[in-house]
Amino acid sequence: QVQLVESGGGLVQAGGSLSLSCAASGQTFAYYSMSWFRQAPGKEREFVGGINRSGGRTNYVNSVKGRFTISRDNAKNTVYLQMNSLKPEDTAVYYCAARRENPFAVVRTTPAEYDYWGQGTQVTVSS
Repeated sequence: QVQLVESGGGLVQAGGSLSLSCAASGQTFAYYSMSWFRQAPGKEREFVGGINRSGGRTNYVNSVKGRFTISRDNAKNTVYLQMNSLKPEDTAVYYCAARRENPFAVVRTTPAEYDYWGQGTQVTVSS
């Protein structure tokens, strides 16, 4: 079992920044690729960005490329999502997710491929 706890959400004006964190516990963090997803009311859960086990490979949805950055610190068992130039359409509940993965795998982008989920943190961007 892996437990994931997100933090850092909140209310920000358009153009502002927020930094999310996801702390993991329970199993060896470095064995897992990590991703962030988001879900807005009435919409399906959407892949935002992911990072492989070593942190050397990342992947992002097109709508956040150049604005969001995912990173991880395996010594701290934590994955981060730095969000800059936020837009109202970024408003959603943000979830981190973990997938036990081999070191050379690409980052998965569909929710069903992930084994563990956090409880989510609300991000609201006002116009």
